[in-house]
Amino acid sequence: MKITIKRTEDQLALVRAMGSNNREEAYEAQAAVAELLGPVVTEVINNAVTVGNLFTTLTYQADDNPSLPLDLFHDITDEDYVQVYSQQVAGGLPYNQVFPAHNELKFSTYTLDSALAFDRKYAKKARVDVVSKTFTRMAQEVMLKQERTAFNVLASALVAGNSLTASAGDHIIAAAGTNLVLDDLNNLITKSKRINSSFVGGTPVGGSKAGVTDLLVSPEVVEDIRAMAYNPVNTRQATSGTTSMAAPEELRSQLYSAAGLPSFYGINIVEVLEMGSGQRFNKIFDAVKGGVSFTEGSEQILIGVDRSRDALLRPVVLDEGSTGELNVLVDDQFSVRQNKIGYYGKVEEGRVCIDDRALCGIIL
Repeated sequence: MKITIKRTEDQLALVRAMGSNNREEAYEAQAAVAELLGPVVTEVINNAVTVGNLFTTLTYQADDNPSLPLDLFHDITDEDYVQVYSQQVAGGLPYNQVFPAHNELKFSTYTLDSALAFDRKYAKKARVDVVSKTFTRMAQEVMLKQERTAFNVLASALVAGNSLTASAGDHIIAAAGTNLVLDDLNNLITKSKRINSSFVGGTPVGGSKAGVTDLLVSPEVVEDIRAMAYNPVNTRQATSGTTSMAAPEELRSQLYSAAGLPSFYGINIVEVLEMGSGQRFNKIFDAVKGGVSFTEGSEQILIGVDRSRDALLRPVVLDEGSTGELNVLVDDQFSVRQNKIGYYGKVEEGRVCIDDRALCGIIL
């Protein structure tokens, strides 16, 4: 991910004006750069392949009293209640609330921010690369915070998942062994079908469907998928008496040629470096696992998400006059003597899961 400012005469002149000794001229130029690059930073964040972007964005004005009509977003269960998972503060432990399906859901938002500065001399020399790197770093810091808050909600909702056909913790299955095999993915698809029942626990209109569109995995799991090209894939003894069976030639050929593995078994494979034994997201899941049997040091969690449901929501508050979700402002804390130019970026958002049937997982 990189933000680049083109080296045109107008852009160079604008960057030089940021370092002007005339305070008013310098501030106007800094504000112009913030207005120019703020929407670019927002676009970069929203198009990045991250856990945070599994959530659907809903925008509200700053003076609104944001809410959701649950009966429009969620099938009414036989008890006429739904479970909602949300955070009150950034990085806080998400908690579960039970709401009548006809209620308006009120939720909390919080501010994620980033403040950066660079020496004024770089502006005077028209170092557009320094300005670009500053806004790139701002996008990275905001994305890092968004990733953690988003995964907190995902992990908590997965652990407490409680649907008509599965009780709390039953949205997660155990792998057959220490490596991912086709049988594990097959079992996950079956589990997702059971979870995705109609509101009376029966077959949904249009027939049952596989409720997994995306699977969040570690690089080690992607290694296991690639290994299916040359390792046995069966879990039962073949009728001929042999104990191992290779994958079909067509499947092996696909695995050989698809280095990036964008999808497998009809499921989008999302490789996340923070997942895997000993990694950040694995430790977060261990902290919220509740009664789920999970050993962080030797096991890892794989999370399946059904993005066809409007279950994962990200409410965003838009400031008045803001041109994007991320509001970029000139940081005026620096005096002339400090020779610094600073920028401050903030986004006010929340993370909400209103339908835990969109989540299932594998403990490997």
